[in-house]
Amino acid sequence: MPEIQIDMLKGRSHEQIKQIVKDITAVMVKDTKAKPEAVHIVVREFEANHYALGGVLKSDM
Repeated sequence: MPEIQIDMLKGRSHEQIKQIVKDITAVMVKDTKAKPEAVHIVVREFEANHYALGGVLKSDM
């Protein structure tokens, strides 16, 4: 059972996330021959002030 975790900044619409999940599932089914119902995806969104690059919060960039 493939398990995929996606971490990303908040800001995408419900429809965008639905499409991302659909597309990633399709790739896993094609490349691993897994059944679609066996592909587990967790999407975690976080605020820009909870993510930093090079010691600088994304919200301050």
